[in-house]
Amino acid sequence: MATTSPNRTCLFTGEEKPQDQLLRFTLTPDRQVVPDFKKKLPGQGFYLTNSKRVLENAITKNVFKKFGKHTTVMPNLLEIVENILKNRALESINLAKKAGVLVSGFDKVKEKLGAGKIAFVIEAADAGADGHNKILAAAKNVEILTLFSIEELDKALNRTNTVHAALLKSEMAQMTYNQLQRWQNFINS
Repeated sequence: MATTSPNRTCLFTGEEKPQDQLLRFTLTPDRQVVPDFKKKLPGQGFYLTNSKRVLENAITKNVFKKFGKHTTVMPNLLEIVENILKNRALESINLAKKAGVLVSGFDKVKEKLGAGKIAFVIEAADAGADGHNKILAAAKNVEILTLFSIEELDKALNRTNTVHAALLKSEMAQMTYNQLQRWQNFINS
């Protein structure tokens, strides 16, 4: 379920990558580094690889000084980026629910998996081993993402005890998958 986008160069690693694998930042008029993931802020933009480790290193090594000695980085920039990406992923799950392309609950997910209608499964990271093994067996070749706790999924879906959810094959599923992958890539690389 990958998408393609124009290539840009990571300020820290120097690697050229598709834009959708990078995080965009902008310098404000007062030379502050801020996230600009929607590409709407004025000012000079630059990219970093979508990786928590790369962002941490870029901040620690102050690669932003390339833009001038008066360039500043908010002390909580890493936390801000992490929150933005995580919230976007959770919001995309909520939007899928509102669009009617998300099913939740073990039985409903298993039923739709059996019918071949599922694009991917979302399983709570703190799911029990028994439920996990049953979903794993039912999913066969369908990808299972485990990025959030039951509590986080409950909050996103305004439900209680959300252990398993799945997105029906659709354009909305692709959009949600992209947001979830962006979050997963950030925290895992």
